Amino acid sequence: MKVYFVGAGPGAPDLITLRGAKLLGSVQMVLYAGSLVPTEMLQHCRADAEMIDTAQLDLEQQQACYLRAQQQNIDVVRLHSGDPAIYGATAEQMRRLEALGIAYEVVPGVSSFTAAAAAVSAELTKPEVSQTVILTRVSGRASAVPELESIARLAEHRATMCIFLSGPHLKKIVTDLRLHYPDQTPVTLVYRASWPEQKVYQGTLATVLEETKRGAWNLTTMMLVGAALDKGAQVESSLYSKDFTHLFRVVKKNKGARGDVDVDDADAVDAVIDDAAQANGQGS
Repeated sequence: MKVYFVGAGPGAPDLITLRGAKLLGSVQMVLYAGSLVPTEMLQHCRADAEMIDTAQLDLEQQQACYLRAQQQNIDVVRLHSGDPAIYGATAEQMRRLEALGIAYEVVPGVSSFTAAAAAVSAELTKPEVSQTVILTRVSGRASAVPELESIARLAEHRATMCIFLSGPHLKKIVTDLRLHYPDQTPVTLVYRASWPEQKVYQGTLATVLEETKRGAWNLTTMMLVGAALDKGAQVESSLYSKDFTHLFRVVKKNKGARGDVDVDDADAVDAVIDDAAQANGQGS
């Protein structure tokens, strides 16, 4: 018997991973967060699977489900929105499973912050603009944010910020961001990224409060902010430049008056040391 913590993705049923969908179609018990995971996601489940909405269950009641599955010797999928590693409240479940001697595995999913970026065709990191993405949220009743991680403190970096569950706190967030970001810094709000009811706002720190209606962006709203969201002309990465040498692409350079061709070995070595790993992970 095993419990699989599966990332359901941001909402669209076809944005779950192949591994996650396969597991949903194989287990006899599925626990899902009905307040965050659309019921359309359950189309991947087998017809005779027991579906349990955890929205109204506390941790002990969820543990009771795991114990029942252990007694029946059946596998369980615990379906979480987005990726289980981000605000998933999975650590406390895992501790209880370990105490019960129940094996578990985590299957990653597409996070809502990447789905929000995709909704507006945005790249969150750009050369000489921002190479850092900060994932954060504001304090809530369920869990407080440490003071050192407050929006105002994180804003000092002026990196790209992705602020989860930001809708109800827009005024406070914008006030804190404006302590460090220029007023013309681009802002994007995405409500329920990839859901049928998805909606998007794009503006700046100076305009977002004036141009959005209070209460219209509550609940599952992602806020993206930072200069990297600017669609204007910016510095291009050297990675695909015709003059840039790295482990997978060697640029030949002319040497001498006769036009002899050779490889600039010093540049090649430096590029391999600095960028080989990066090049291997940034697509084709």
